[in-house]
Amino acid sequence: MSDIQMKTALPGPEASKLLERRAASVPRGPFNTVPTFAAKGEGALLTDVDGNTFIDFAGAIGCLNVGHSPPRVVEALKAQLDQYLHPSFHVVMYEPYIELAEKLNAITPGDHPKKTFFLNSGAEAVENAVKIARKATGRRGIISFERGFHGRTYMAMSLTSKVKPYKNGFGPFAPDTYRMPYPYYYRAPDGITPDEVDDGLLRRFEDFFLSEVPGEDVAAVILEPVQGEGGFVIASTRFIQGVRRICDKYGILLIADEVQTGFGRTGRMFAMEHHGVVPDLVTMSKSIAAGLPISAVTGRAEIMDAPGVGEIGGTYGGSPLGCVAALQVIAMLEEEGLIARATAIGSAVQERFRQLQQKHACIGDVRSLGAMSAMELVQDRGTKLPDKERTARVLQACHQRGVILMSAGIYSNVIRMLCPLVITDDQLAEGLDVMEQVFAELRP
Repeated sequence: MSDIQMKTALPGPEASKLLERRAASVPRGPFNTVPTFAAKGEGALLTDVDGNTFIDFAGAIGCLNVGHSPPRVVEALKAQLDQYLHPSFHVVMYEPYIELAEKLNAITPGDHPKKTFFLNSGAEAVENAVKIARKATGRRGIISFERGFHGRTYMAMSLTSKVKPYKNGFGPFAPDTYRMPYPYYYRAPDGITPDEVDDGLLRRFEDFFLSEVPGEDVAAVILEPVQGEGGFVIASTRFIQGVRRICDKYGILLIADEVQTGFGRTGRMFAMEHHGVVPDLVTMSKSIAAGLPISAVTGRAEIMDAPGVGEIGGTYGGSPLGCVAALQVIAMLEEEGLIARATAIGSAVQERFRQLQQKHACIGDVRSLGAMSAMELVQDRGTKLPDKERTARVLQACHQRGVILMSAGIYSNVIRMLCPLVITDDQLAEGLDVMEQVFAELRP
């Protein structure tokens, strides 16, 4: 029996009414992927206001590793609602904040003493990781990477690479931020091996300290172990370890932005575990609490203690609801085999994507780390010219057939998969079947 149930074209009549209200009351700036409105979500399924049920391969941009409305999280939230909503940790403290900090200190990479504090969003976590790094080192410079995405607040936006839509017209940006190239093996010149790509970029990193800013003026390097908005571009262990060595050589802190890669998505609790690299600071959000707004910065205890009392924080940071939800999410990941499930999902998706790649010349590359999978569409495999238009057509056709998907990449030509890890094998296969049908129908 099909889990997809499409009763109307998109947008349906009820969604169309809501779209009119949206246009009248909400600015055009907030983007929307699918032209409809949610009514109910469960697991990997999402039903809209017109009764259409979709298989969700987007997972709220990676917020739903444990699925829509997981019962364990819902029950924990109901219990917390009966106790208190938000006394604010800065006024009267509460135990769930401490319990979640202890848990993150235990499960993030490294066995050194750590401390954690909480905020509301991934961008806020990045902003505060930068503040902490500067305070701890007494340095100002922050290095990020091409195609990286770290958020929409000003420091986070300054560290973000893609100009449109994230930065266009919003400058000037924060000073003392610098950008280095990140490996993109698919787009390397012909005949250049991944090892040669890595070695060349690491040499450029060292040269940067001679030509642009001295290493002793750099507080931190921030990187995504898999670039999310940048197109699910996966760096090698050789590169990540090389960056760690450079940071150690110059006394620079390494910040791992695990906002999209964390909490089981890549087949490990955190993606940095794939590389055997221990960051000094980790930023987390998205799937930490099944979609509730909470984020975290975890780091070496002595670094986290660098800011004085009152120098970091926020009124809503670490809300009790977010904390109890996050504790249940972590318990689900640890107890229900969902981290291993991510590896199985990724293998199944990659196999199907490679089969599609053999049939359709427009699929230039397929890549995956755990259940963080993507395909890159091109106009020609030889030139690798990005095909943004075909990507948009594929997504729109999938949406009309009941599969929610999103694009990514600096060229907007990457189809990314962030399905909930609780998705069933049948649901995964059904969604992938729809994608296969769409590619067959859109064949030039």
